[in-house]
Amino acid sequence: MNAVDQYIAGFPVNIQQLLKEMRKLILETAPDAVESISYGMPAYKLNGKPLVYFEGYKNHIGFYATPSGHSEFAKELAGYKQGKGSVQFPVSSPLPVHLIRRIVEFRIAENKAP
Repeated sequence: MNAVDQYIAGFPVNIQQLLKEMRKLILETAPDAVESISYGMPAYKLNGKPLVYFEGYKNHIGFYATPSGHSEFAKELAGYKQGKGSVQFPVSSPLPVHLIRRIVEFRIAENKAP
């Protein structure tokens, strides 16, 4: 069991399911990303640069795509509670898979830029 597996295993089953879904979505979208734990949460790097992070909470899944990933999708994220460089997806709703995929794709393009 690696560090991200251990991180996810520390949550109730309903939260684990959402965290596993988030992880799978990120790794499918960015198969070359390097997975680790950073700042106490699952973290993904591409080309040696941060790509995205996520974190589990009792009532939401935190998603961190650096400020640029959030500002680029501000209109689509407007319905979610946000902080600087973060968005909260409530655990009472399905994850917005298509939106998360688009944000990760945007961050991949940013990381590949010179």
